[in-house]
Amino acid sequence: MQRPEPRLVLASGSPTRKALLSAAGLQFEAIPARVDEAAIKAEARQQGCTGGETAARLADRKAEEVARSATDALVIGADQLLVCQGEWFDKPASIEDARLQLLRLRGQTHVLHTAITCQYAGQRVWTYKASPSLTMRAFSNRFLDDYLALEGDRVLTSVGAYRLEAAGIHLFERVEGEHSAILGLPLLALLEFLRHWGVLQP
Repeated sequence: MQRPEPRLVLASGSPTRKALLSAAGLQFEAIPARVDEAAIKAEARQQGCTGGETAARLADRKAEEVARSATDALVIGADQLLVCQGEWFDKPASIEDARLQLLRLRGQTHVLHTAITCQYAGQRVWTYKASPSLTMRAFSNRFLDDYLALEGDRVLTSVGAYRLEAAGIHLFERVEGEHSAILGLPLLALLEFLRHWGVLQP
C-alpha cells in the first residue's frame, strides 16, 4: 500500500499523532521539531494573524526545521491552536493552570484550529487546515476535581487540558469536526494527499 520512497518523517514527538499514523498503517520516523513556539505565536499575534493562520505557521516552521536534516524525506508538520472567545490557549503549565483553563472553557464553545503541512526537497508541497468546534458542558466543580485527580499530569500534555480520546470526553456536550483533526492530525486529508502524491496506492 505504501511505496518505499520517499520516506515519511513526522516532525513531532506527540504520542497521539504517532498513534494516528501507526493505526493507519503508515511507515514513518518521528523526529520532534525544536522551534520556539511562544516566539512564533507572539510574532503572529503582533502581525494580526488569525488562529488558523498561526497554527499553519507553527506547522510550517516545524516541518521546515526537521526537513533541513531529512532532505530525502517527505516531512509532515502539524500543530493546533485553541481559541475561545478570542483568547488563545497554550498547554497548561501546572494542574492549577489546567483547572483555570477548564473553568474558562466550561459551558463555552471553542475552536481547535488544526494545520498540517508537508515539505519535500526544501519546498512546501501541501498544506491543509481544519477548525473543529467543541462545546464543553457546564460540569460541576466536584466533577472538575475528580477529573483532574483521575487524569493527573496527563492534562499537561494537551492544549485545553483534555484528551478527547480518554477521560476528557466527559467534559463535552457537543463535538463537530473530524475526530483525527481534533486529536491533532487531519488524517483523511493527509491520506488523500499521500495517494495523490504517489506515496500511497490510489
